[in-house]
Amino acid sequence: MTRIETVSLPAEPLWWRVLLLLLSSAYLQGGLVKLTDFAGAQAEMAHFGLQPAAPFAAAVVVLELVGPLLLVLGPLRWRRLAALALAGFTFAASLMANAFWSAPPDLHMPLMNAFFEHLGLVAALLMVAMLGRPR
Repeated sequence: MTRIETVSLPAEPLWWRVLLLLLSSAYLQGGLVKLTDFAGAQAEMAHFGLQPAAPFAAAVVVLELVGPLLLVLGPLRWRRLAALALAGFTFAASLMANAFWSAPPDLHMPLMNAFFEHLGLVAALLMVAMLGRPR
């Protein structure tokens, strides 16, 4: 009989999971709001030209609720996948919602700020996808 050896990684420190929770808190909040006001979520999707709105809204709710759970509690492989999915979603949503380059002058600055804030979030999620856990 062949013995299979497994390598166990040390437990992750609590501070790492807290940081992952903080990083994903906006998604959890957004997913809960959309879940409790699904009509509003559909209206938001329709506002950005995503039709039919209901499937897009449902997909966003699932991503915004499941993604953070996998990011904080999931195994490394799923954490990386969740981080990539959230990063891609955030980048695409920011292109749609924060298009400062085509905004009227009174909206240019707030949309530009929001766009670059979201780019920072995308970068943080990509770092989690690359690093996975503290060393």
